[in-house]
Amino acid sequence: MTISILGAGAFGTAMAVSLSQNGPVTLWARDAEQVRNMQASRENSRRLPGVKLPEDITVSADIEDALAAETLLLAMPMQKMAGFLDAHSETLAGKTLVSCSKGIDLSTGQGPTALIRAKVPGARAAVLTGPSFAADIARGLPTALTLACADHSEELQAELSTPTLRLYRTTDTTGAELGGALKNVYAIAAGTVIGAGLGDSARAALMTRGFAEMLRIATELGARAETLSGLSGFGDLVLTCTSTQSRNFRLGCSIGSGEGFDPSITVEGVATAGALNKLAHRRGLEIPVAAMVLALTERTISVDEAMQALLARPLKEE
Repeated sequence: MTISILGAGAFGTAMAVSLSQNGPVTLWARDAEQVRNMQASRENSRRLPGVKLPEDITVSADIEDALAAETLLLAMPMQKMAGFLDAHSETLAGKTLVSCSKGIDLSTGQGPTALIRAKVPGARAAVLTGPSFAADIARGLPTALTLACADHSEELQAELSTPTLRLYRTTDTTGAELGGALKNVYAIAAGTVIGAGLGDSARAALMTRGFAEMLRIATELGARAETLSGLSGFGDLVLTCTSTQSRNFRLGCSIGSGEGFDPSITVEGVATAGALNKLAHRRGLEIPVAAMVLALTERTISVDEAMQALLARPLKEE
């Protein structure tokens, strides 16, 4: 099968580097100038500096050429996906579309596979998610991810696995998507704890209670609890809440310390916090940690006030 990766951010570029071990890959970017620079230097200096692009990667700004592949990895921000699918729905029909986005579409409340099915009837929808940083994948460090697809495809699993990238498959697309989306919200919370100097013990407690919220809302939406306990849920939560490579964690650190944060950096957890709280309100679900994250990102509450609000909650059984 032929593979194109749509989106030359850090993760898309890293996946192109990894998958080129299996054969030719097309890496598409919207920005023609960025493409020319990558073609000349054989490096994505803007998003993944220091990683050379193997010769089996064709970098292109020609979307029609990229869409000719049979398997397409959608490595773009979640809030950009709906517009892209609308613009190319006819060409994408019949393709295998693998979302690499972690989030919830704000306008519809849908995850990536539901969005793909709604926008591109006839397409095969899958999601690739789990604990991974682009730099680790690009450097060939051992990484394990979850591939969720309704038809339980061993063929797609083999196609997207490499000697250093190990995929575990599941049919629970809902659980895989929600794990990858929701953990970003709690990574902001974890970063806030560390940025405010509240300590590792507080971070561990927050991660644990955050995971309980993830389970609560995911199972309410039809996910399997065991999926959330795997790579795409618990595994991704641990990684994202403990490393400064995580943009969500870094944003939280800036909130906790009162420092500024680069507004040009996409932080999916901010939009997800809004969508999550709306969904929880409609379902009557209690998610106090996520509610505090939303308030912190909207600057309607201080870190001290958020901490006191959580600590003042009624005592209860675990």
